[in-house]
Amino acid sequence: MSLVWGRGTVGTMGKLTAQTTLIGVAQSASANSACAASVAGISVVVRLSASLTVAIGDRLLILRRGTVYYGVTVIQAAPVVIPTPAPPAENAPSTGDATPAPKPTVRTGTLVCTPVSTATYRDGSWRSDGDPVNSFDTYQGRYSGSSFGRMTGCAFYGSKPHSLSGATVTKATVKLKRLSGGDFAGRSPTLRLISQTTRPGSAPTLNETTSGPSLTINDSSTFTLPNSWAQAMVDGTRGGIAMAISSDTPYIHLAGRGSWSAAWTLTISWRRSS
Repeated sequence: MSLVWGRGTVGTMGKLTAQTTLIGVAQSASANSACAASVAGISVVVRLSASLTVAIGDRLLILRRGTVYYGVTVIQAAPVVIPTPAPPAENAPSTGDATPAPKPTVRTGTLVCTPVSTATYRDGSWRSDGDPVNSFDTYQGRYSGSSFGRMTGCAFYGSKPHSLSGATVTKATVKLKRLSGGDFAGRSPTLRLISQTTRPGSAPTLNETTSGPSLTINDSSTFTLPNSWAQAMVDGTRGGIAMAISSDTPYIHLAGRGSWSAAWTLTISWRRSS
């Protein structure tokens, strides 16, 4: 019996038999499980397994034990070009999970819309007895004792809100300022949505309604509108905001763009996914 130890073998007499790994070049083809090979310039006979086929010029990995040379394998040359990995199978096995949809890109922003005109409608026509008709102050109701009719103040925004078409409104505000007229107590205008985007020749078409902020004389406010109001303007179904009631009071006078540059300024916050 013998034991393998390090690079040699301990024989039955306790002597160490040298064992070395070498590289050789075949000088003959394999025959009868052997071939001739050159190892470090010395011709030797190399024993081969029956399954190993060697051709002249093949480089061999050789294991030497004592004076016997054993051919382990033929050393293949390195590839000139790195092999291209095989493409994935067209019908890859399913993991059971659906491919997640890509996350949408979400953009947000704010659009400031100053009115293209502010005007007041009364007795079948638009008032022009002071400021130009498209920069007029806005009035609601009838001044006490006046022989003139009830008034409807309007702000029109043109096509700018509709430039956000396809976006979702997340917030909308409008700036209002009360001027002298009527009593000094806090009064709230009744706000309405207008169909038209610019001042029509006849009466404006009034739609939805909500109560505005309570304002005393010279008070101003940035009032939050229902999101649906600004959404209607973005979608193009509405175009302006009015202050109007079906009775004479409360009589309220709010600034138009001719007397306050920020009058009726509409600010729309929006979100868009793509």
